[in-house]
Formats: sequence, C-alpha cells, structure tokens
Amino acid sequence: MAMRQLAMITTVFLAACSVTDEDLTEAPDPLGQFRLGHNIAIADNTRRGPYSQDFTQDQLEAAVQNAVAERLRRYDGDGLYHLGIVVGAVALTQPGIPVVYASQSAMIVDVTVFDNATQEKLNTEPHRIFASLGMGGGVPLIGTGYVGEPEQQMRRLSKVVAKEIEDWLRDNPQWFAPRDGQVRVPYDISVPAPVIDTSSIENISTGEEVAN
Repeated sequence: MAMRQLAMITTVFLAACSVTDEDLTEAPDPLGQFRLGHNIAIADNTRRGPYSQDFTQDQLEAAVQNAVAERLRRYDGDGLYHLGIVVGAVALTQPGIPVVYASQSAMIVDVTVFDNATQEKLNTEPHRIFASLGMGGGVPLIGTGYVGEPEQQMRRLSKVVAKEIEDWLRDNPQWFAPRDGQVRVPYDISVPAPVIDTSSIENISTGEEVAN
C-alpha cells in the first residue's frame, strides 16, 4: 500500500477515535455566556439510508440528545441557549464480511440555536452537519456495520454530531458575548421550549442523502 494511502487511513482512524473516545469529564474552556437549556432532537421524519439497519425514532432522539448533553452541559455561562436538532437522514451499515473501503455509517442533522433572552434564532438558516464514522468508526479498512451494533453506531455518530455542534458554536463566539448587566439566567424544565421548524430536512438533495 502506498505511503500516502496509509497516511490517509491513519488520519481517519485517529480522528474517529479522538471524538468517540474523548474524555469529557473535565470542564472545557468557557464559551462566553453559553449554557445549554433545552436540548431538543427531532427524528420523526428521518430518512433511512439504503440497506440501513433498523432503528426507532426514540432510540435516535435519545442518542443525539444524550451525546449533546454530555458534551455541552459542561459549559456554565450565565446566559441560556436552546438547541433544536432535526435529524434528516441516517444510515447504519449492515454487519458483513470486512472489505477495503467498506460502507460507512452516517448521519445528517440541521441545527438551530435560540437565545432564551430574546426568544430569537441566532442562525437564520439551520446549520447542516454531515457526520460519518469513516472507515469502521475507528477501525480502518472495515465497514462500520462489521464492528458496531446499530445502537453503538447511533451513539458514536451522535458523539461526532455533538463535537461538530461544539466546534460550530465556538466559531461564532459573538453569539455568547457578555451583555451589560448580565445576570445568571435560571433554568429548569418550566422554561418555555422554542418551536423547532423541521421543514429544512425536506431540502436534503439527492447528493446529500445518506447512502451506504
């Protein structure tokens, strides 16, 4: 195998492992006034990739919400921000004989951030994320279905989605800048949840659809 190909495979392997196996017990560097309020995942109209393993709406929504909560509830700013996550498409690869460049598990989500103080969206259009476990979800040269049951694939994909959301939020620090007279916003389940628009998933083009 050429050295360049080997280097590319090694990079995919390390990237997948660094996200799905990352230790999240330590507090991260602050992200302005960001603190996660409602963490809403909606998967009631998710497109299933061709030949994907089965999953339920509840399983998928729980996997995404748990991964996002694990990563983003570490932030403890004085503001309060809600996330609406619409799962547009998912493919969970089938178990099978490992082959070079086998199929990959993947997920497409649209994300919107809401500022609790203004009840307004911070991004006018939903931010689309395409998450993939790459070659074997951290195991090079074999399909992700070969190394992971559907629940495991969903968990690992959701962890990648959560990391992509975190990176996107960090790319927009102006959203979480301190305000004059900022006081800590209390949060409990009684805080009104935002209304999530799910129509964006209808705009997933053929080229973006998850396929394995």
